[in-house]
Amino acid sequence: MAKTNFQYEKRQRELEKKKKADEKARRKAELKANPGLAQEGELLEDDEEGGEPSAEPAKE
Repeated sequence: MAKTNFQYEKRQRELEKKKKADEKARRKAELKANPGLAQEGELLEDDEEGGEPSAEPAKE
């Protein structure tokens, strides 16, 4: 029976964490560069598939 490759699994987890951290830093920098995108008290939420938040606020 084959052994589990723990180093590979650990590397994949590390890469996923780095990807999430980079995405978070990118969003944070985008909001800092464009403060009009998010108003005080408004939360921008991504959907479960990792989609981009909409740039325009919802119009009612």
